[in-house]
Amino acid sequence: MEQDTEFDMAAAVTRSMLGWGVVAGPFYLVVGLVLLLTREGFDLARHPLSALMLGDGGWMQTTNLALSGVMVFVAGLGMARATARGTGIGVGIYGLAMVASAIFPPDPMPGFPPGQDGATTPSVAGLLHLAFGGIGFVAFAVAAFLLGGWLTRHGERTGALWSRVAAVVILVGFVGGAALGPAGMAGIWAAVVVGFAWLLLASVRLYREVPHPDVARR
Repeated sequence: MEQDTEFDMAAAVTRSMLGWGVVAGPFYLVVGLVLLLTREGFDLARHPLSALMLGDGGWMQTTNLALSGVMVFVAGLGMARATARGTGIGVGIYGLAMVASAIFPPDPMPGFPPGQDGATTPSVAGLLHLAFGGIGFVAFAVAAFLLGGWLTRHGERTGALWSRVAAVVILVGFVGGAALGPAGMAGIWAAVVVGFAWLLLASVRLYREVPHPDVARR
């Protein structure tokens, strides 16, 4: 018997949302790395990408952070729609925290912008930037840990282990980096890079849970 197909709009929307989880990390990191090459005084070993929000041209990194946050938030909605509700909520919170962090710039850091010795007294904006960052990274780590449980229930032990390791790196990297300041910058970078790598792989994995939108109909 011949079959025709009907289009499942909900599945198509969910797949599209998960696609932003693949794009968000590379977009944020590539744009940020391009921008840092144009900014005098920026040092990868001492400064996070968010420091690029300061000084001349800072609006470009602010825009990068906000747009990337929107992408992450949409990916979180897609994850929740694709059966990983707890993970999706955590990722969505991280995305919203990125957008909030874009509204409140960090305080100057030693050496950046050029000629700065760092803020002697934290500003309200700087404290809010750090607070939203903390909320976001904790939520991101929880999301990765929850996905580890979801993967375990699906018999995917290797993926579950990787997701839980990523959760630890995200949480410890951010907390340690924030506590140590410039000396802990490697931890911040690890949290960001590992976190976005996890988001990409998690989005690809959950994408496979969503039926193809072209559904066969007899």
